[in-house]
Amino acid sequence: MDTTDDKQQMLPLSERVASALIAHILNEGLSQGDKLPNEKLLCEKLDVGRSTLREAVRMLASRNILVVKHGSGIYVSDKPGLSDDPLGLAFIRDKEKLVLDLVDFRLMVEPRTVALAAQKATPEQVAQLKELCLEVERCIAAKEPHARADAAFHTKLGELSGNLVMPNLEPIMFKAIELFAHMCIRNSREETISSHRQIVRFIEEHDSVGAMDAMVMHLTLNRSSLIKYLKSQEHKSA
Repeated sequence: MDTTDDKQQMLPLSERVASALIAHILNEGLSQGDKLPNEKLLCEKLDVGRSTLREAVRMLASRNILVVKHGSGIYVSDKPGLSDDPLGLAFIRDKEKLVLDLVDFRLMVEPRTVALAAQKATPEQVAQLKELCLEVERCIAAKEPHARADAAFHTKLGELSGNLVMPNLEPIMFKAIELFAHMCIRNSREETISSHRQIVRFIEEHDSVGAMDAMVMHLTLNRSSLIKYLKSQEHKSA
């Protein structure tokens, strides 16, 4: 039976070097935005030539783990490993079904997320959440696009849950909110403000059940508004 080391040796050299670079990032405790040693030092450390190192760096850059800034150096990405569309949602043609399915997905995940957030959120985190809630309201009041601010609010909820996976769902969350907002469901704006305020209040009070119920109501009303909108569009095209 092949061991892990045996399988590693069977990989192309550039892939082995890419794995070594990831190990270097972890071992050195480098975080988002930190700079790696220069090419000469990396080549010496990994015992490889510059062409192999550059190929490995290109591989990691394509996976959004590293960022190459010409004339400056190699840096750890701000969002290591995250692409803007990790599930290829942009290539799904049926956007109407997609946005409904995304709301259903959020109903599976977000109520439990806010329940955990209510249990774990610190006063400082609640203050940050309030600021994000106010930013959504500011965008809505100014009649500016609020999808990005809305996604930031929901992403913060994932962070507050303490679950390490949730913040990495940010691209999916943004896609869901962006599609919803793009469909011009205007009557959802007041509901968004009201629901966000309730969610924040329950989290501040450490009321897990209240937070979970508020999120279920928020997403259920979004789904209902979306269905009404889609039906109205069908009637217009009929």
